[in-house]
Amino acid sequence: MNQKPSLLMIEPKSPNLHIFSGMSLPRLGTVLLGTLARQRGWDVTVIIEEQVAVDWDEVPGFDLVGISTITSTAPRAYAMADRARALKVPVVLGGPHVTFLPDEALKHSDFVIRGEAESAFPVFLEALFKTGAFGLVPNLSWRDPSGHVLHNPTAPAIDDLDSLPIPDFSLVRGRTLRMGGKAIIPVQTSRGCPYDCSFCSVTAMFGRKFRFRSTRAIMEELERYDDRGNYLFFYDDNFMASPRRARELLEAMIERRFKFRWSAQVRADLARDEELVKQMRRAGCHTVFIGFESVSPEALEAIRKKANIDDLRRAADRFRRNGIHVHGMFILGLDSDNLKTVRQTVRFARRHRIGTAQFLILTPLPGTAQFEELQREGRIAFTDWSLYDAHHVVYRPTHFSLAGLQRAQISAHRAFYSLHESLRRLLRFRFGEFAVSIYARKLNRTWKKKNKAWLALLSLLGHKKNLTITADVRQIIELDIAKREHAA
Repeated sequence: MNQKPSLLMIEPKSPNLHIFSGMSLPRLGTVLLGTLARQRGWDVTVIIEEQVAVDWDEVPGFDLVGISTITSTAPRAYAMADRARALKVPVVLGGPHVTFLPDEALKHSDFVIRGEAESAFPVFLEALFKTGAFGLVPNLSWRDPSGHVLHNPTAPAIDDLDSLPIPDFSLVRGRTLRMGGKAIIPVQTSRGCPYDCSFCSVTAMFGRKFRFRSTRAIMEELERYDDRGNYLFFYDDNFMASPRRARELLEAMIERRFKFRWSAQVRADLARDEELVKQMRRAGCHTVFIGFESVSPEALEAIRKKANIDDLRRAADRFRRNGIHVHGMFILGLDSDNLKTVRQTVRFARRHRIGTAQFLILTPLPGTAQFEELQREGRIAFTDWSLYDAHHVVYRPTHFSLAGLQRAQISAHRAFYSLHESLRRLLRFRFGEFAVSIYARKLNRTWKKKNKAWLALLSLLGHKKNLTITADVRQIIELDIAKREHAA
């Protein structure tokens, strides 16, 4: 009897501390592709490196290593790929970063699958171990026998999301992520986004057309997790994209009286419909993650957000009044931003009693219009992808120095999670928010300590907006990053 082929899927850990460092929730792509491989007779192991380290002694026993990477984890993914290939194990890379930079990725891997991989991956496995017909694998970037790099045509996006299997989390090595004693389970019900914000790569990755799973298929998955010990996070980029579909889904959830609580990412304009907000609460919604981005109308227009300040205010107030926690996400460093607008942003978050928030530095990710614009203007300061985590300044802002924007972000978190604000949360009996504020205060201090050399170097570069970062300075910074990664 032939032994099953074996697949190791890896999601590399983030190189630096970030706001969700305490929550190593896996992206669904890695688990979903592993599930597809298992259905086709493969022996599959999934490692989320934030939870479990890779045992390199066992890697030679696998027939294939697949690594999924976002931009900030790309250097680590490449290092892992190099190591696996040195052990004579073929490597395929996937994820947003390599989708947009496949030639870069092929310097470290044998294959790259671009974009949505569910249609391509089974065909790729067949080609790798049976047919050798790599030219027929959609979305594949590879080298032909003569060494020439080829990029196969991209397959149409999957319209029938119901055709995809329910991700099998038993493939993930290690224990399930828990928060507050509850198991956190990711679920996706839709893909795509028509809004095409300039800083976001979702439309380039998944298209501008909304695609939805059927309510029947979603209920089948949710019924598996119907337990008070579970907490669900809907991975959809806009969970309430279609109000009609949202009402149908929420009614089905209410009818089944699911015991779990859940959270989702939504747009602020959803709160225009207060009845829909109340319906979310009845269906068990605990938290909404809202990308407010900016409180400047000029900035919102510049990034193509298609939102207004009234929507932002209404969302913050209406969700809170209906008993739904709001986690606000803001971007600092847009071209119209200055120190005054940063203070206005923090003041907005405090005045509207947003429960928890993150103030992130604009990060020009490959695949976004923002990246193309800043690259065209010669404003990209660093191309060490490990810094592209929205906590490091990697481009030259318009109204800040590099160090000035970095300090503004640190100060924003410090002000929002001040001891005074933390105590106010406690006195309002918002115990969850209080716990997050204590965690965030500690994280902010720890980040500054771990990035002491980085902060010093930014200050050393001066306050000129038109500075030139020399190769020597870049090398010093990269050496410092390497030392921190080695220490970690």
